[in-house]
Amino acid sequence: MTTSAAGIYGNFGQANYSAAKLGLLGLANTLAIEGGKYNIHCNTIAPVAGSRLTETVMPPDLLENLKSEYVAPLVLWLTHEDCRDNGSLFERTKGAIMRHKNSHMSPEDVRDKWDKICDFYDADKISTIGESLQSLVSVLSQVESGEEIGANPTSSVASASGINPEAAVGQKLPPSQFSYSHTQCILYALGVGMSTTDQDSLRFLYENHEEFGCLPTFGVIISQNAMMDGGLSSVPGLNIDLTRVLHGEQYLELYKPLPTSGILRFAPFSMHAYNGDELICYNQYSIFVVGAGGFGGKRSSDKARVKPFYTRSATVPARLCAALYRLSGDWNPLHIDPSFAAMGGFKEPILHGLCSFGFAARHVLKRYADNDPSRFKAIKVRFIKPVLPGQSLQTEMWKEGDRVHLQCKVKETGAVVLSGAYVDLHPASGAATGGLQSELVFAEIGRRIKDMGAELVRKVNAVFGWEITKDGQSAAQWTIDLRTGSGSVHKGPYSGKVDVTFTVSDEDFIQVVQGKLNPQQAFFSGKLKIRGNIMLSQKLEVILKDPAKL
Repeated sequence: MTTSAAGIYGNFGQANYSAAKLGLLGLANTLAIEGGKYNIHCNTIAPVAGSRLTETVMPPDLLENLKSEYVAPLVLWLTHEDCRDNGSLFERTKGAIMRHKNSHMSPEDVRDKWDKICDFYDADKISTIGESLQSLVSVLSQVESGEEIGANPTSSVASASGINPEAAVGQKLPPSQFSYSHTQCILYALGVGMSTTDQDSLRFLYENHEEFGCLPTFGVIISQNAMMDGGLSSVPGLNIDLTRVLHGEQYLELYKPLPTSGILRFAPFSMHAYNGDELICYNQYSIFVVGAGGFGGKRSSDKARVKPFYTRSATVPARLCAALYRLSGDWNPLHIDPSFAAMGGFKEPILHGLCSFGFAARHVLKRYADNDPSRFKAIKVRFIKPVLPGQSLQTEMWKEGDRVHLQCKVKETGAVVLSGAYVDLHPASGAATGGLQSELVFAEIGRRIKDMGAELVRKVNAVFGWEITKDGQSAAQWTIDLRTGSGSVHKGPYSGKVDVTFTVSDEDFIQVVQGKLNPQQAFFSGKLKIRGNIMLSQKLEVILKDPAKL
C-alpha cells in the first residue's frame, strides 16, 4: 500500500486526501493480521513523491531527488520472499542512506542495510508533516554531500542538522564592513510598519525632516549583513538547512545613535560595529536549528513576569511587511516563497522574527521615549511563535525605572510571539537625577570591576541590586553583576534573580563609601536596608575599599 505523510500526521486543507491515505494504512494493517497465517505479508510505504501533485509546491531540485526509481528498490525488497516484515510502515526519512550522489541503488543495498533501516535507536521524533519534510530535506542534503547517517556515532545530532561542532568551534568570522545610505534606513522603517499616515513617523521616513533619524533596531541589520553575507558560510561545519533555522533570542545595545548613512566595520569574529574608531552598537544572536537539540531541560522559565500596563496594537499588512523587510538583507525564502514555507511546515510564508522585534521596539519608543532614538540604549527579546502576515501585533508594556518590560501577542489568537523582553532607555535629556553623587561612585565601581575581571566574578559569584533614594523617594536603581562573564555594572534593575538588594539614600551611600559611616551602624540605625543573603554583602568590600579614589 502507498500512504502519505498527510495521512499519518494530518495536513492543513487536505482532510479528504488525509482520510483516504490513512484509511489505506488501516486496511494494510488489517490485511497483515489476516494474511499472516497464510504467509501473505502486507506493508505500507509513505515515500513523499515527486509527482504532478507536488510539482507545484516543491522546488525543482527537491523534485529531482524524489523520483520513483529511488523508492522502487525498497518496494522490490518488501515483495521478495526473503523479506519477513509484515504490517510495517516505511517513511522516507532518517534511517540508512541507500543512494549516494551519481551512484546506482539496488534492492540488494536495501537488503544489506535492513537492520539499520529498521533501527529506531537514533530516530527523529516526528509529529507533524512539516517535521517529516524537514527530516527528509536533511537526509537529501547528506546524499548530495556524500555523507552517511550514523557514519560518526559521536556526532549523530550534528550530522543530521548539517552542523559539525568539531569543525565549527574555534573558527572566526572574517573582518567585514557594512555600507549604507538613508535609503536603507527608510526602507527598514517601512518594513517594520512605519507609515506616513502617522505624522510622528515622518522623522524616520523623510530624509529632509528636521529630525530625520534611523530607527535604533536598524542595528540588527548592520550585524546581520556581516554574519550572512559570506560570514557564516565561510565557517567550516555550518552546512545549515534554512528550512530548519529559527531565531531564538536577540540582544542589541547602542552606544551612539545610529548614523543615517556611513560605512561601519566589524573586527574578526565580533558583533561590535565601529564608525572609524568609535563603537556604535553590539549584537548578540541566539539561533537554533530544528531537530538539532534533544538535550532535555525545561522549555520555559518559571521566572517569567506578566504585568501588562500599556497596550499598543498594529496590523501587519498582508505579505507586504515580509516582502519589504526582506529588502533590508534577510533573504531567507521562508518569508516569501509558499513552497519553501511548506517545506518548513508552514501553510504560508511567515513574518521575520526581527520584523516583529522592530514593531515592538518602535511601540516602546513611541510610548516611553517620544520617538527619540537617542533615548534608546538596548533591547532583548525571545522569539516564541511565528506571526502570519495579516495578523495584528499587540505589544504589552510596563515601565520600571529606565527599563520597559514587554511581551508581544497576536491580537486575533492571543498567542505570545515575543517574551522575556525588555528595552532599556536613557533618561530624557534634562531629566533630573537630583544631581546624585552616587552616579560617579558607580562609574568608578564599574572601572574597578573591569580591571579585576573574571577573577573577581569567580570569588564573589553574586548579583547585587541597589536602590538609591533622595528625599524619601526612589531616585535610581543600579545592578552590580559579579556572577556572569567578567562582571558588570549597569543602571537599572536586574532581569534575573538578585542575591542581595540594598536600599539607601544618596547622602548616606556617599558617607558609607567614604568611610565616614560604618555600614553596620547604618544598617542597625535603619539608614541602610538589606534584603536577601546579608552575608554576601561582605564580599563587596574588595570593590568599595580605597574611599579616596571613590
